[in-house]
Amino acid sequence: MSPAARPPDSGPDRPARRLLSDEAHERLEEMIVELELLPGAPVSEAMLSARLGLGRTPIREALQRLIREHLVEALPHRGYRVSEIDLAQQLRALEVRREIERLVVRQAARLANAAERDDFARLADAFDDAAWSGDWQLFRRANRRFIALCRDTARNEFSSGAMAAMRGLVRRFWVLNYRRAAEQPDIARSYARTARQIARGDEARAAVEFDRLMDHVEAFTRGHGAPTGSPD
Repeated sequence: MSPAARPPDSGPDRPARRLLSDEAHERLEEMIVELELLPGAPVSEAMLSARLGLGRTPIREALQRLIREHLVEALPHRGYRVSEIDLAQQLRALEVRREIERLVVRQAARLANAAERDDFARLADAFDDAAWSGDWQLFRRANRRFIALCRDTARNEFSSGAMAAMRGLVRRFWVLNYRRAAEQPDIARSYARTARQIARGDEARAAVEFDRLMDHVEAFTRGHGAPTGSPD
């Protein structure tokens, strides 16, 4: 096939560009989630390109993904801005998250191998330690590992994709609110109970504990939906 006839997605620079787009998305998502870019902050392709040292094409592609994930809004003729935190939107996301992640938890309990069950048991201990100590960073590390392990052990690319689409929106809300919340120990202990039932392979009990966890998360969300400033 001649170069002129080559399909647009098969050029020699396409895989590299896709990797740069993924890198741009990952870095921008982290900046938004960790509140380096605050809710409502204006951003532009040129500014982000200079800040990240990446070309404007991968930045533009990353921004389009972040728009679909509700972390960025396009402003006609004025660039972009980081989306505000919207309580009603968070609650709608939780409705979907509850159904999808309950399925994922059940699949993880059913399909996890011995090594993965050991990982879940260790995570249960880590969540209990975080509940006892109030260690926010320990909770965050355990939480991120728990979500990734559930996603991997469920072995379902469709539920994994749905979880990934909500990941940034959920994480940003927690970064903003969790460390100053009185509900920290209850939520951490609820994660511990869910992880422990997955480790035991008890699919039904894992789903029950997950629903209790989501009840805590929903109550937490309703009680901490207003502030939009820095968590510090």
